[in-house]
Amino acid sequence: MTRELTTPFLAADVIIELIDHPGRPIVLIDRRNPPYGLAIPGGFVDRGAESVEQAAVREAMEETSLPVRLIALLGIYSHPERDSRMHTATAIYVGEAHGSPMAADDARAVRVVALEEIAGLADSLAFDHRMVLEDYRVFRATGGVAPLRGIQA
Repeated sequence: MTRELTTPFLAADVIIELIDHPGRPIVLIDRRNPPYGLAIPGGFVDRGAESVEQAAVREAMEETSLPVRLIALLGIYSHPERDSRMHTATAIYVGEAHGSPMAADDARAVRVVALEEIAGLADSLAFDHRMVLEDYRVFRATGGVAPLRGIQA
């Protein structure tokens, strides 16, 4: 049996905490392109040109106009159906920024969201970002990273 040697597309996303705002709210974008909905800022790694961490910082700046400092890797999300366009694996980081975000590039708008508002946005979120933001809520409460998923014994 021969296996085709292809890999999922690689992306990087950043949950941006606004550290100069009370309660450290996060920034979500309203996607300009399909799949539509609210999303964590991020995008694809430029192959041969940057690391995953560099892509995360670049994409955050391009979409929110905020310079971001990465502080933690929340987890890798790679379920084959997480992105309706193609099989995509993404590294989700937690990052910090100061200031007020402004929508740019693939973001039609930005939204500053308090931690307690996240659950109410579940039906508006693109990709698997509902699960990611639930993992982030656990991270904020305990410092624990995302659990391993999709492993069969």
